[in-house]
Amino acid sequence: MQHDLIAQARTWLAEDPDPDTRAELGAIVEAGDTAELAARFAGTLQFGTAGLRGELGAGPMRMNRSVVIRAAAGLAAYLKDQGEEGGLVVIGYDARYKSEDFARDTAAVMTGAGLRAAVLPRPLPTPVLAYAIRHLGAVAGVEVTASHNPPRDNGYKVYLGDGSQIVPPADGEIAAAIDAVGPLAGVERPEDGWEVLGDEVLAAYLARTDAVLAPGSPRTARTVHTAMHGVGTAVLTAAFERAGFPAPVLVTEQAEPDPAFPTVAFPNPEEPGAMDLAFATARRAAPDLIIANDPDADRCAVAVPDTATEGGWRMLRGDEVGALLAAHLVERGVSGVFAESIVSSSLLGRIAEKAGLGHEETLTGFKWIARVDGLRYGYEEALGYCVDPEGVRDKDGITAALLVAELASVLKEQGRTLLDLLDDLALAHGLHATDQLSVRVEDLSVIADAMARLREQPPTALAGLAVTSAEDLARGTDRLPPTDGLRYHLEGARVIVRPSGTEPKLKCYLEVVVPVADAAGLPAARARGAELLAGIKRDLAAAAGI
Repeated sequence: MQHDLIAQARTWLAEDPDPDTRAELGAIVEAGDTAELAARFAGTLQFGTAGLRGELGAGPMRMNRSVVIRAAAGLAAYLKDQGEEGGLVVIGYDARYKSEDFARDTAAVMTGAGLRAAVLPRPLPTPVLAYAIRHLGAVAGVEVTASHNPPRDNGYKVYLGDGSQIVPPADGEIAAAIDAVGPLAGVERPEDGWEVLGDEVLAAYLARTDAVLAPGSPRTARTVHTAMHGVGTAVLTAAFERAGFPAPVLVTEQAEPDPAFPTVAFPNPEEPGAMDLAFATARRAAPDLIIANDPDADRCAVAVPDTATEGGWRMLRGDEVGALLAAHLVERGVSGVFAESIVSSSLLGRIAEKAGLGHEETLTGFKWIARVDGLRYGYEEALGYCVDPEGVRDKDGITAALLVAELASVLKEQGRTLLDLLDDLALAHGLHATDQLSVRVEDLSVIADAMARLREQPPTALAGLAVTSAEDLARGTDRLPPTDGLRYHLEGARVIVRPSGTEPKLKCYLEVVVPVADAAGLPAARARGAELLAGIKRDLAAAAGI
């Protein structure tokens, strides 16, 4: 066993092109650390529907140049098999450790395989890459990013020529092509031959951002912005300037890209503490709202002044922002289909129905939402919003921020706020309160055990509400393909349980709907909603054994 591991490691070392990971693995071999070798050589990092994502380091179970070169070679083989020989692959990257190296390796592999490659000029938001695919007529796109994961991670997200992320069967076919890649010495990687793009694509993207706003709409909302140490600052401020909004006040400690993410435990606006510096900046600047992007700027978080909240600022849930943007688009008279993932609030469906618009539910992820026929607007509760599907067929934290700022400006002219509009929606459709029970694990078997336990002994009631139906989504439904998840309908509530596709987490999505007769009843409805959500969370955790 030990001999086999060391032999595997030496074989890996012999073809590793990166001096950093060679030194790292060499030290592990030298120390005879078989436990560490076993972890790194327990298999290969799996290429799934989000591409690759994992911890940086040496070995096949980590993100490194060897793994990326194989992934690029497999993708190139798949594209050629699809008849795309000579087609253009456009490559973007964020500011994480090794991102630029992975982008350059991808460009070299594509060039060596007979495809054309073009790399964005510097670390830029993921939506710029998603836009560039369609704008340049590419056959595929690659974004090197781990989004809002911890600093030690990186990832590799693949799009096809329609500008959407890959879905089955393409993901499985690309994975099979990656598995078929032989020794790295056989993968051609010329030193040059690809194009490094100038700022023309970014300029075209920024020109497109204006299209999400109504001509002549008010642009008076004042914002504080944090890029969460990512790549969003320059593009968002340029978009706001073009649109005529006041320049955002920047959270200076988090405005510049920094792969160490020094001021946050996790660079995700949803994580406790991540917004503390933004709140402190807002208390000094007194803006109308806070906008936060995650590190690759495809997500958008919003916070608003709220005297009832400790510290005076309240983060809006992704479902609240999703409903607000939908209501704003309805008010503007848009047509088309509103779409969301199954884990997002049912409020969107009620808004669409009342407006006479189509509504679709999809599996989790924008790879599904972006494929809805006739899509006009799509959102997911994890702070993702697609407000310009013709331009970017993915979530886009820049254009979503513009639309939120427009809505805040419209309401400001009326002497109203985003919270006032949320009250209106509760009165019109019932109070839709959502929450999440999210458990991060070190051992993935904890998630498998919890799912098995719930399948074997499904709960019959949660928080005193009877479970009226239980669905195992692994079997698929008449409208959804199979996925590892469970859905429970209760009297006035809904629960979905699923393993995260991108992080070692079990995620449980909770929603309760409380009827409200009039504005005087809103406080009691909110209290009842919070009470029910807390009870469901408690009982579900017990049922799952987590």
